[in-house]
Amino acid sequence: MNKAWLLVAVLLLLALAGWRDYRAFTDAPLAIADGGQRLLVERGASVRAVIKQLGNRGLTRPGWRWRLLTRLEPVTIQVGEYALEPGLTPRGLLALLASGDVMRYRFTIVEGWTYRQLLAALAADPVLVKQIPELDSGARVLNAINPELEHPEGWFLPETYQFVRGDSDLALLRRAQRAMQTALDAAWENRDPELPLDTAYELLVLASIVEKESSLDSERAAIAGVFVRRLRQGWRLETDPAVIYGLAERFDGDLRRRDLQLDSPYNTYTRHGLPPTPIALPGISALAAAAHPAAGTAMFFVASGQGGHVFSDTLEEHNAAVREMLRRRP
Repeated sequence: MNKAWLLVAVLLLLALAGWRDYRAFTDAPLAIADGGQRLLVERGASVRAVIKQLGNRGLTRPGWRWRLLTRLEPVTIQVGEYALEPGLTPRGLLALLASGDVMRYRFTIVEGWTYRQLLAALAADPVLVKQIPELDSGARVLNAINPELEHPEGWFLPETYQFVRGDSDLALLRRAQRAMQTALDAAWENRDPELPLDTAYELLVLASIVEKESSLDSERAAIAGVFVRRLRQGWRLETDPAVIYGLAERFDGDLRRRDLQLDSPYNTYTRHGLPPTPIALPGISALAAAAHPAAGTAMFFVASGQGGHVFSDTLEEHNAAVREMLRRRP
């Protein structure tokens, strides 16, 4: 065999060995330990920059294999945060970055929260970008969410919202407000025709009271029925949660007789009708109960001390239920 053929043979063997090495590389897992890793791809980052980042973290070794892979299988990577699981291969990594299947986080708005509690929870979330503090005032926050809103209370639907790193607290608030508007519109459109309410906003106010009065879906319609009958007959609602909301920071956890006698727009013991705004964030169940209150004759209810409420038609029956509730208290 002459030297030329020998050189060709050597080159072919080297090429074959290199190809085998390359194929082994593409299917070999990256050095991702148990528990996985997180990779943040910034806007404008190239595949080469991402590979260098992985190399700096000891997950792979940049080199000719990566260059060949990205030439043979070019991809357009998507911005975001990715979960890198053990067993992920170089080829699998490129597919992941091209898919845009980024990590998703969850934020839950709890039924019965006030707007202030919602803001505190948003501020405490470690992932959301904080834009609300930059707006300085509640009026500017409300204007950024929806300029048509006059008061923020009640306007954010309690449910679990998914978001990705880079999303802001303000964006999540906008989503929750749109969700509440949709839910409220649907509840108002399908409400019982004889409700003593003039606007969808009044339905939202009533739903917020129902939300605070009971956490049991099974009795919310009955509670709404009591309040609707009181509105029809011109009675005061006499609901403690509204009074507590009006007291704000002055409420120390114990509602006293003097609190019930202190007049305010939220004191439903001294004023007739609904309070001027919602007192909490009502969920879907409370909205449905307010839109479709249960029929009946009960005009009173009191906590049973066993998780629910006792409903009464007359004041005498109600007072007896109150005495029984007090007797059961430890």
